[in-house]
Amino acid sequence: MSIVANKVPGVRAACCHDVYSAQRARKSNDAQIMTMGSEIVGYALARELVDAWMASEFAGGRSKPKVDLINEIDNKYKNR
Repeated sequence: MSIVANKVPGVRAACCHDVYSAQRARKSNDAQIMTMGSEIVGYALARELVDAWMASEFAGGRSKPKVDLINEIDNKYKNR
């Protein structure tokens, strides 16, 4: 699902399978959407991932130039 979501300009989706990947998706990539594999992530872990995701926010810092570049690319293709 994250592959499809990332086709939409302005969307940054990340497939998360553990708490670290959920936190880093938000903190480093400013992702707005989290996806999980239903055959990989069980209910209890899914709740834990959502809690970690919601508690995290974009940290900026060294990741800001990368996210700015992603935004530039998105803007280039938004109106096509």
